[in-house]
Order: sequence, then C-alpha cells, then structure tokens
Amino acid sequence: MSTDMTVLANRRLVMTLYSDAIDPIGHGVRIVLAEKDISVDINYVDVESRPEDLNDLNPYDSILTLIDRDLVLYDAQIMMEYLDERYPHPPLMPVDPVSRANNRQFRYRIMRDLYGIIEDLNSTNDIAAANARKTIRDNLLAIAPIFSQHEFFMSDEYSLIDCCLAPLLWRLRFYGVKLPSQAKPIVKYAEKVFARKGFQASLSPFECELSG
Repeated sequence: MSTDMTVLANRRLVMTLYSDAIDPIGHGVRIVLAEKDISVDINYVDVESRPEDLNDLNPYDSILTLIDRDLVLYDAQIMMEYLDERYPHPPLMPVDPVSRANNRQFRYRIMRDLYGIIEDLNSTNDIAAANARKTIRDNLLAIAPIFSQHEFFMSDEYSLIDCCLAPLLWRLRFYGVKLPSQAKPIVKYAEKVFARKGFQASLSPFECELSG
C-alpha cells in the first residue's frame, strides 16, 4: 500500500465498507458484518456517487471495498474470511482443514456457477437473459435435495456459504427466476435464512423493497 493510501485508510477509526446497495455480492459481506454485530460505517454508493478517495484506495475501479485502519480489501470472499477470523464469535467457518476447504470450494462454485451469470439477467439480449434465468433455476433445483438433509447448506451450522447464497435467493423474484414445486426444500431454507436477525439487519433500503 502506498503512503497516500495508508493515510487515507488511517483517517477512519471505525471499520468502513463501501457497497453498492443493489449488488448481491456486497450484500453477502454485509450479512457477515450483521451476523457478528460488528461496528461498521456502511456507505452505499454507485458509479456516479463514487467518492474520490475510493479511487485511491481501490486500484480495480470497483465499489466494494472494506477498510479497517491500514487494511484495505477489495474481494468479497477475502473480506468474509478476514471478518470471521478477526471476530470469531459466532464462527462462520468450520474448524478442521478439510471442512474449511470444502466451505471455500462450495463458495467458489456458488460464485462461479450462479453469480457468474447475473450480468446476463439484466442483458438487453432476451435470449441471454432467459438462458441465465434457466441456468440459475436448474442449478438451484439440482441442489434442492441437500436442504432436506441439513439445517443449512451442507451443514447443520450456519456458515459463510449461507451468507453467499442468501442474497441471490432474496433476489430471485427481482431477477424473474421462478422455482418449481420440486424446489420446496430450498424455499423453506430461504425463509429460515431470511428470518435471521443478521439477515434482516443487513438489508439496504433497496433490498428492503424486495420481497425475497
């Protein structure tokens, strides 16, 4: 980090998060913050309202940025794991190495297979948007039986995987994705996750208007 970036970061005595109020990936980070009841200054910005000092802090021209004194993070998954390690209660990652690796792998697949096509949902190309909705629906339907076997995603303990998946499920209606009756286990899971105090506290004004 350059000297200028260090000075900018150190101006903030309280942890600061810059997040787009609409972005589901940033929402996942906010869920972690809320679940752990971390004191944080959340700034909702978009491309037009992006503050100038954020351009100096984030070299990738992206909005999602977590600043904790002299630490500046730009990747959502790194943010989540950092928050879980720095604020270990309640834990959102398993203890043993194999389970932790599986947790990371599941999150990777969620980001790659589901979040990776979200941009297509808003495409002006109707075919691309329809294909994206179908892909998300089919992927969710394929994993629906998992939620009949465990309390949460592949576990009886709430974890970072759930923090990643919940924002997408909350936006399904907004994205125009309709789940068939066979997806009832995942619908019940979603209702349980949405009812959590941390999830409710994480919602931006925009997200509060969504019905899930």
